[in-house]
Amino acid sequence: MRIGMGYDVHRLTTDRKLILGGVEIPYEKGLLGHSDADVLLHAVMDALLGAAALGDIGKHFPDSDPAYLGISSVKLLEHVGGLLEEHLFLIENIDATIIAQAPKMRPYIAEMRRNIADALHIEISQVNVKATTEEGLGFTGTGEGISAQAVCMLSTPAGLYDRDVTAQGDCASCPGCRGKQKAE
Repeated sequence: MRIGMGYDVHRLTTDRKLILGGVEIPYEKGLLGHSDADVLLHAVMDALLGAAALGDIGKHFPDSDPAYLGISSVKLLEHVGGLLEEHLFLIENIDATIIAQAPKMRPYIAEMRRNIADALHIEISQVNVKATTEEGLGFTGTGEGISAQAVCMLSTPAGLYDRDVTAQGDCASCPGCRGKQKAE
């Protein structure tokens, strides 16, 4: 089992759409960033990449690369899901929190959960999204920005990473080597 944690924050600005969890939310401001600045999906991706020890979103999707200018973070999340599959990681669950004074998130949370689950090819029951305010405190409380936190748990088939596969001389527990060492 592996646990990952992710965090992201972006400044609110005019003339941008507010996209959270892949959902466009009607609001007078949006988040400033190179991509669509979806802090929720960015935090989720960092949690997943961290649990798998695969770096962070800056490593995979640098803001200096024009290929990611304005890109949907749902597309980036799909790519992260592919990396996890390639490295044989299974997502057990994701739990995320949006921190914003406004707008109210409740009407959009079900769609956010569905977007995350669909992008990662997991069940919606494996994804939780919630929102809170900071009671007027800090940059989120004063409406300067929005942040998000996420945690996740990953597993691997049959504890693949629970065993030191490079160890010499102790293969008795390895299904592919059982008995071969005695014969040699």
